[in-house]
Amino acid sequence: MSELSISAEFFPMNEHDLDAVAALEASLQTFPWSRGNFADSLSAGYSVWVLRLGGDLIGFSVVMSVIDEAHLLNIGVCRRYQGQGYGARLLRHAMECARLGGARMLFLEVRPSNDKAVELYRHFGFRQIGQRKGYYPAIVGREDGLIFEKELA
Repeated sequence: MSELSISAEFFPMNEHDLDAVAALEASLQTFPWSRGNFADSLSAGYSVWVLRLGGDLIGFSVVMSVIDEAHLLNIGVCRRYQGQGYGARLLRHAMECARLGGARMLFLEVRPSNDKAVELYRHFGFRQIGQRKGYYPAIVGREDGLIFEKELA
């Protein structure tokens, strides 16, 4: 069966996914979230999802909601599947879950050096509203974080 004939599906993240999600995150980021960060997100009741293609975990998202606002804390797609629309599907799903949970606005931070992510967020109508100086650790020093928002309602 080819990958194209296999449908990608969303599932709520659970404890059995933690090792695979942490490994995927470590393969994507120089300064990754730990398994504990994902476990804490589960325990806190955040909207945490995995995207599976067949049985393979290929992506994840973590959204924290507070009253009528949500914050996309983390999102990632396996490098092998990047550029094929899975990131867009994850982002669309995260936005819809936040909206259904009552959020009117979705916020996020992104590294200015992450061109693909910045382009994706802009494509979905996110607009930059600020910048956090030295927000992210970097190989040398720190990197700023661009703050984006999108109205969901």
